[in-house]
Amino acid sequence: MPLLRNALTCSVLVVFSHIAGAAEASAPAEALRPLLATLNERLNIGDLVALTKWDSGKPIQDSPREAQVIANARTLATERQLDPEDVAQLIAAQMEANKLVQYGLLAQWQTAGVAPDTPRPDLARQIRPRLDELQTRLLRQYSDFAPYRRAPNCPALLAQARQGLTYDALHDLALTRATGELCIRAEHL
Repeated sequence: MPLLRNALTCSVLVVFSHIAGAAEASAPAEALRPLLATLNERLNIGDLVALTKWDSGKPIQDSPREAQVIANARTLATERQLDPEDVAQLIAAQMEANKLVQYGLLAQWQTAGVAPDTPRPDLARQIRPRLDELQTRLLRQYSDFAPYRRAPNCPALLAQARQGLTYDALHDLALTRATGELCIRAEHL
Protein backbone atom coordinates (compact mmCIF):
# COMPACT_ATOMS: atom_id res chain seq x y z
CA MET A 1 0.00 0.00 0.00
CA PRO A 2 2.77 2.55 0.77
CA LEU A 3 4.26 1.85 -2.67
CA LEU A 4 0.91 2.54 -4.33
CA ARG A 5 0.45 5.70 -2.26
CA ASN A 6 3.93 6.92 -3.24
CA ALA A 7 3.25 6.22 -6.92
CA LEU A 8 -0.07 8.03 -6.70
CA THR A 9 1.55 10.99 -4.93
CA CYS A 10 4.27 11.16 -7.61
CA SER A 11 1.65 11.04 -10.38
CA VAL A 12 -0.33 13.85 -8.79
CA LEU A 13 2.82 15.94 -8.40
CA VAL A 14 3.76 15.39 -12.06
CA VAL A 15 0.26 16.47 -13.19
CA PHE A 16 0.33 19.60 -10.99
CA SER A 17 3.84 20.38 -12.14
CA HIS A 18 2.74 20.10 -15.77
CA ILE A 19 -0.29 22.35 -15.16
CA ALA A 20 1.86 24.91 -13.33
CA GLY A 21 4.43 24.82 -16.14
CA ALA A 22 1.74 25.36 -18.77
CA ALA A 23 0.31 28.28 -16.80
CA GLU A 24 3.80 29.76 -16.38
CA ALA A 25 4.48 29.36 -20.11
CA SER A 26 1.25 31.17 -21.03
CA ALA A 27 1.92 34.08 -18.65
CA PRO A 28 4.22 35.95 -21.09
CA ALA A 29 1.69 35.53 -23.90
CA GLU A 30 -1.13 36.80 -21.69
CA ALA A 31 0.94 39.86 -20.70
CA LEU A 32 2.01 40.44 -24.32
CA ARG A 33 -1.42 40.49 -26.01
CA PRO A 34 -2.79 43.71 -24.45
CA LEU A 35 0.58 45.43 -24.90
CA LEU A 36 0.65 44.62 -28.61
CA ALA A 37 -2.98 45.72 -29.02
CA THR A 38 -2.08 49.10 -27.52
CA LEU A 39 1.06 49.42 -29.66
CA ASN A 40 -1.01 48.64 -32.74
CA GLU A 41 -3.68 51.16 -31.72
CA ARG A 42 -0.96 53.78 -31.32
CA LEU A 43 0.40 52.98 -34.79
CA ASN A 44 -3.04 53.34 -36.34
CA ILE A 45 -3.25 56.86 -34.92
CA GLY A 46 -0.17 57.52 -37.06
CA ASP A 47 -2.53 57.53 -40.04
CA LEU A 48 -4.38 60.51 -38.54
CA VAL A 49 -1.14 62.28 -37.70
CA ALA A 50 0.00 61.79 -41.29
CA LEU A 51 -3.21 63.42 -42.52
CA THR A 52 -2.61 66.47 -40.33
CA LYS A 53 0.98 66.69 -41.59
CA TRP A 54 -0.26 66.39 -45.18
CA ASP A 55 -2.74 69.21 -44.66
CA SER A 56 -0.40 71.49 -42.73
CA GLY A 57 2.78 70.78 -44.67
CA LYS A 58 4.61 70.45 -41.35
CA PRO A 59 7.52 68.02 -41.17
CA ILE A 60 7.05 64.64 -39.59
CA GLN A 61 10.15 65.04 -37.45
CA ASP A 62 9.32 67.04 -34.32
CA SER A 63 12.39 66.69 -32.09
CA PRO A 64 11.24 69.04 -29.29
CA ARG A 65 7.92 67.17 -28.96
CA GLU A 66 9.71 63.80 -29.00
CA ALA A 67 12.11 64.95 -26.27
CA GLN A 68 9.15 66.11 -24.18
CA VAL A 69 7.34 62.77 -24.61
CA ILE A 70 10.47 60.79 -23.67
CA ALA A 71 11.12 62.98 -20.61
CA ASN A 72 7.54 62.44 -19.49
CA ALA A 73 7.93 58.69 -20.01
CA ARG A 74 11.09 58.63 -17.88
CA THR A 75 9.21 60.36 -15.06
CA LEU A 76 6.32 57.93 -15.31
CA ALA A 77 8.77 55.02 -15.40
CA THR A 78 10.35 56.13 -12.12
CA GLU A 79 6.91 56.47 -10.54
CA ARG A 80 6.05 52.92 -11.69
CA GLN A 81 9.42 51.53 -10.56
CA LEU A 82 10.47 50.71 -14.11
CA ASP A 83 13.89 51.32 -15.59
CA PRO A 84 13.70 54.84 -17.10
CA GLU A 85 16.19 53.92 -19.84
CA ASP A 86 14.17 50.86 -20.87
CA VAL A 87 11.00 52.93 -20.97
CA ALA A 88 12.71 55.73 -22.93
CA GLN A 89 13.87 53.14 -25.45
CA LEU A 90 10.35 51.68 -25.67
CA ILE A 91 8.75 55.08 -26.26
CA ALA A 92 11.44 56.09 -28.76
CA ALA A 93 10.72 52.87 -30.68
CA GLN A 94 7.02 53.77 -30.73
CA MET A 95 7.76 57.21 -32.13
CA GLU A 96 10.09 55.78 -34.78
CA ALA A 97 7.47 53.23 -35.80
CA ASN A 98 4.82 55.95 -35.95
CA LYS A 99 7.07 58.10 -38.15
CA LEU A 100 7.61 55.09 -40.40
CA VAL A 101 3.83 54.93 -40.93
CA GLN A 102 3.65 58.67 -41.55
CA TYR A 103 6.51 58.70 -44.08
CA GLY A 104 5.06 55.68 -45.86
CA LEU A 105 1.58 57.16 -46.10
CA LEU A 106 2.85 60.58 -47.21
CA ALA A 107 4.87 58.89 -49.95
CA GLN A 108 1.78 57.00 -51.13
CA TRP A 109 -0.31 60.17 -51.14
CA GLN A 110 2.39 62.16 -52.92
CA THR A 111 2.51 59.51 -55.62
CA ALA A 112 -1.27 59.58 -55.96
CA GLY A 113 -1.36 63.37 -55.71
CA VAL A 114 -4.08 63.22 -53.07
CA ALA A 115 -4.66 62.06 -49.51
CA PRO A 116 -7.79 60.20 -48.41
CA ASP A 117 -10.89 62.33 -48.00
CA THR A 118 -11.51 61.48 -44.35
CA PRO A 119 -12.22 63.71 -41.36
CA ARG A 120 -9.12 65.30 -39.85
CA PRO A 121 -9.03 65.48 -36.08
CA ASP A 122 -7.11 68.33 -34.49
CA LEU A 123 -3.54 67.28 -33.72
CA ALA A 124 -3.14 69.32 -30.52
CA ARG A 125 -6.64 68.97 -29.08
CA GLN A 126 -7.64 65.46 -30.14
CA ILE A 127 -4.74 63.33 -31.31
CA ARG A 128 -2.03 64.24 -28.77
CA PRO A 129 -4.32 63.74 -25.73
CA ARG A 130 -5.21 60.31 -27.16
CA LEU A 131 -1.52 59.49 -27.58
CA ASP A 132 -0.85 60.60 -23.99
CA GLU A 133 -3.63 58.31 -22.73
CA LEU A 134 -2.24 55.45 -24.78
CA GLN A 135 1.22 56.08 -23.32
CA THR A 136 -0.16 55.71 -19.79
CA ARG A 137 -1.86 52.44 -20.75
CA LEU A 138 1.24 51.32 -22.62
CA LEU A 139 3.44 51.80 -19.54
CA ARG A 140 1.01 49.85 -17.35
CA GLN A 141 0.97 46.99 -19.84
CA TYR A 142 4.73 47.15 -20.30
CA SER A 143 5.10 46.88 -16.53
CA ASP A 144 3.01 43.69 -16.63
CA PHE A 145 5.12 42.31 -19.47
CA ALA A 146 8.59 43.43 -18.28
CA PRO A 147 9.29 40.36 -16.09
CA TYR A 148 9.03 38.16 -19.21
CA ARG A 149 11.37 40.18 -21.47
CA ARG A 150 14.20 37.74 -20.78
CA ALA A 151 12.14 34.57 -21.23
CA PRO A 152 13.82 32.26 -23.75
CA ASN A 153 10.58 31.96 -25.71
CA CYS A 154 9.90 35.73 -25.76
CA PRO A 155 10.94 36.32 -29.41
CA ALA A 156 8.80 33.41 -30.63
CA LEU A 157 5.81 34.54 -28.58
CA LEU A 158 6.26 38.09 -29.87
CA ALA A 159 6.43 36.97 -33.50
CA GLN A 160 3.34 34.82 -33.05
CA ALA A 161 1.39 37.54 -31.23
CA ARG A 162 2.14 40.10 -33.97
CA GLN A 163 0.57 37.90 -36.65
CA GLY A 164 -2.70 39.23 -38.00
CA LEU A 165 -2.73 42.49 -36.00
CA THR A 166 -2.04 44.81 -38.91
CA TYR A 167 -3.87 45.36 -42.19
CA ASP A 168 -1.02 46.09 -44.60
CA ALA A 169 2.73 45.70 -45.12
CA LEU A 170 3.52 49.25 -43.96
CA HIS A 171 1.78 48.82 -40.61
CA ASP A 172 3.25 45.33 -40.23
CA LEU A 173 6.75 46.72 -40.68
CA ALA A 174 5.97 49.55 -38.24
CA LEU A 175 4.67 47.09 -35.62
CA THR A 176 7.86 45.07 -36.07
CA ARG A 177 9.84 48.25 -35.40
CA ALA A 178 7.66 49.16 -32.42
CA THR A 179 8.33 45.77 -30.80
CA GLY A 180 11.97 45.40 -31.84
CA GLU A 181 13.40 45.77 -28.33
CA LEU A 182 10.65 44.16 -26.25
CA CYS A 183 12.54 40.90 -25.79
CA ILE A 184 16.05 40.73 -24.39
CA ARG A 185 18.17 37.84 -25.59
CA ALA A 186 20.35 36.07 -23.04
CA GLU A 187 23.64 37.17 -24.65
CA HIS A 188 22.67 40.82 -24.02
CA LEU A 189 22.47 40.39 -20.27
